[in-house]
Amino acid sequence: MPLNILVCIKQVPDPEQFDRITLDPATGSINRAGIPPVTNPVDRHAVEEALRIREASGGTVAVLTMGPPQARKCLEDALAMGADRGVLLCDMAFAGADTLATAAVLAAGIRSAGDFDLVLCGNESVDGATGQVPAQLAEALGWPRVTYARKIEIAKEAATAFVEREIEEGFLRVEARLPAVIAVVKRINRYRLPTIFGILEAGKKEIIEVGCAACECAGLVAEAMGLAGSPTRVAGVFQSHRKRHVEMIGGDPKEAARMLIHRLRELDAL
Repeated sequence: MPLNILVCIKQVPDPEQFDRITLDPATGSINRAGIPPVTNPVDRHAVEEALRIREASGGTVAVLTMGPPQARKCLEDALAMGADRGVLLCDMAFAGADTLATAAVLAAGIRSAGDFDLVLCGNESVDGATGQVPAQLAEALGWPRVTYARKIEIAKEAATAFVEREIEEGFLRVEARLPAVIAVVKRINRYRLPTIFGILEAGKKEIIEVGCAACECAGLVAEAMGLAGSPTRVAGVFQSHRKRHVEMIGGDPKEAARMLIHRLRELDAL
C-alpha cells in the first residue's frame, strides 16, 4: 500500500566550523554570521529512509523545514536526492521559538500540507542537540512516536511500522500504528548523494511557502508561535574562565606513575 511520507529537516551551521560559533550576550542566541548553513546531518538519513520506503511501497515523499528564506536550500538538496515536493515554513512570527513552539508550528505546517501516513525526522539537530522536537511534534499531532530508530519495516497492509529502537547495549523492537512520528539515527542507512539528473529535476519540483496565516487556519493560535509561544528562554549567557597549571613529569614510566599518583593526592584529585 502506498504511503504519503513527510520528512522534517533543518538547516544548521556547518558542524565543520562550529569553532567559529559565538553567542550573542544580549539575546542569548547563536551568532551564525559567516558560517555556511547545511542540512542537519542526521536529517539526510531520514530523507534517505523515506525514499527507501517509497521505493518499496510506493507513495510520495515531501520534505518540510522551518526557517528563514535561505532554508529553502536544504529543501532543494532533499528534492535533488529524490523527494517529490517541499514545504518552507517561513514567517517572522516563528522567530525565537524554543522546541515546544517549533513543534507546534511544524505540526500546523504538516496539517496544512496534506494528509500523511508517516512523519520521519532526525533524532536531534547538531546545533541544539536537545532531541525534544520529535516527541513534542508527535504530541502536537496526537500520533504515536518512536525515537532512536535504527531500522524501520512497514507492514504489507501499511497500517503498522515495526521499528528497532536503540537502547544501551542493544535495541527494542517496537510496533507503532500509523500515522506515527519516527526519529532516526545515523546508523539506519547510508544516504545517497544527488546525481546531476536529480539536481536538474529538483528545479522542476514544487516548493510551497507557508506562513503564520496558514498555520492559524490549521488550528494554531498566534500566541503559540515563536518567542511568545516559548515557555523556555535563555536567561543569560556567560563565558567560563578557567585557570590551568601544567606540570611535566618525566623519567622512568613506573617512577613517573608513582610520582603522578603522589602529586594528585597532594592536590586532592584522588
